[in-house]
Amino acid sequence: MTKRAIGIDIGGTGIKGALVDLRSGELIGKRLRYETPAGGRPADIAAVVSSIVKDLKVNVRHIPVGICFPAVVRHGITLSAANVSQDWIGFDAEGLFSKTLGRTVHVINDADAAGVAEMKFGAGKGNMGVVLMTTLGTGIGTAIFNDGVLVPNAELGHLEIDGVDYETMASFAAKERENLNWKQWAARLQVYYSTLEKLFSPDLIIIGGGVSKQHEEFMPLLKLNAAIEPALKRNNAGILGAASLAWKYRPEPKIAK
Repeated sequence: MTKRAIGIDIGGTGIKGALVDLRSGELIGKRLRYETPAGGRPADIAAVVSSIVKDLKVNVRHIPVGICFPAVVRHGITLSAANVSQDWIGFDAEGLFSKTLGRTVHVINDADAAGVAEMKFGAGKGNMGVVLMTTLGTGIGTAIFNDGVLVPNAELGHLEIDGVDYETMASFAAKERENLNWKQWAARLQVYYSTLEKLFSPDLIIIGGGVSKQHEEFMPLLKLNAAIEPALKRNNAGILGAASLAWKYRPEPKIAK
């Protein structure tokens, strides 16, 4: 059986989508990116997602669609909202997207999707034990895996350290905002990752986000007990993870009587 699914990655500034070959973890054809509508309201974002699916020209109705979203997501309901409208809080996102696209859609937290991509196709592939995926960007996204199983909605970027929500200190945005050099930023990351180690005793920590392309500038400065690896899937991680979970949770095909 051909294992293909569509992955959509919704962000505060852009919405990306592609068809994914789930055997290889590679995109099929081009990746599309459209601007996130101003205000980030549900109906407006759903319209853009519909356009992406249409423009991918995948005319097979049974191909599953997965969407990753910047929010805590529980059973298809978005319980928070980052860089999008507050209308998403307590909103039936899966219901909206399924109705808009005319098919069952699976919605997942964006950091969880990136983690799934790395565990299935990237730096975490084949790793058992406790794996922490972290994404350093505007904030700090996190995902936790135990023996390959996702523990969803781990908002560990908001871990309070010394009375401070520590993503305001250690995110890549904080580095740029305060004009920190690599050594100064690494000192803050050391505090953050040492706290994660104390709480979870991970076997592996994966560091993602756009800055992971420059991992040689800061990762060697971190002194941790766990192995540390840069993420491999980077900008496509959300798409890959969303598509992978859409396939996993796809509806069973109806058998004609």
